[in-house]
Amino acid sequence: MLFPGFTPHDIATSTTRIHCVVGGSGPPLLLLHGYPQTHAMWHRIAPRLAERYTVVCADLRGYGDSDKPASDATHRAYSKRAMAQDMIEVMRHFGFARFRLVGHDRGARVSHRLCRDHPDAVSQVVLLDISPTATMYAHTDRAFATAYYHWFFLIQPFDLPERLIGADPVYYLHRKLGGWGTGLEHFDAGALAEYERCFSDPATIHASCEDYRAAASIDLEHDAASEPVSCPMAVLWGERGIVNRLFRPLDDWRAVATDVRGRALPCGHYLAEEVPDETLHEITTFFGHDVPPPRRS
Repeated sequence: MLFPGFTPHDIATSTTRIHCVVGGSGPPLLLLHGYPQTHAMWHRIAPRLAERYTVVCADLRGYGDSDKPASDATHRAYSKRAMAQDMIEVMRHFGFARFRLVGHDRGARVSHRLCRDHPDAVSQVVLLDISPTATMYAHTDRAFATAYYHWFFLIQPFDLPERLIGADPVYYLHRKLGGWGTGLEHFDAGALAEYERCFSDPATIHASCEDYRAAASIDLEHDAASEPVSCPMAVLWGERGIVNRLFRPLDDWRAVATDVRGRALPCGHYLAEEVPDETLHEITTFFGHDVPPPRRS
């Protein structure tokens, strides 16, 4: 069982339905996953965080067991603004007007937008292994385009990427998960099975393409018109990852946020699954609440 003691919920928001699992007690904490994963990516740290916090692990719209709303040529339905609004409504459903926030990959991009659109809702935010979307696009070169080819593949017009991925979704999923220099060995078998189950749905494949199409269009418009992030921010990234090799995460985030700290961890892209103890330590140290070490049997 990936999340012992957690309870599943399906929350109707104003525009879709969001699936999440909730566990623990104490101050509220929202965890948001990345591509091509689900909330299952938090299974190695969420139960330990639940010893101190009320932890909400949600599937972004279009992913996992959340709904996949229809989109159009504007890709507005998969803008990070729409995804952030989902999470505001999920947290309000549980009575949380203000909370801590951790996001990885696409979930970190949703977290960035949530902090900008709802500055009073987030007390502290942790972003895992990204630089800002606009910064990464602005510094595209051959090395970045080669390493992040999926950014440019997934934004192609419907239905080219959908058809190509849909021909063998598990193969594509494995190549993406294992293609960041660390292989598949660090993924738990149960979590990997969840990623395979969810990503084999054609609706998920299409929705995830829409997520990236939005990132290359409407999200950039929103970012250009926004104020800096004002809440305290911690940025963590993998020292063996592409973000570390091609970008300067602290400098990049300090250009769009007022209070930023962070460092690299000894891993690749999937911090919470590759180095859960180190990731947990950095998150809880930043939040100012120690979490007990793992129990030994």
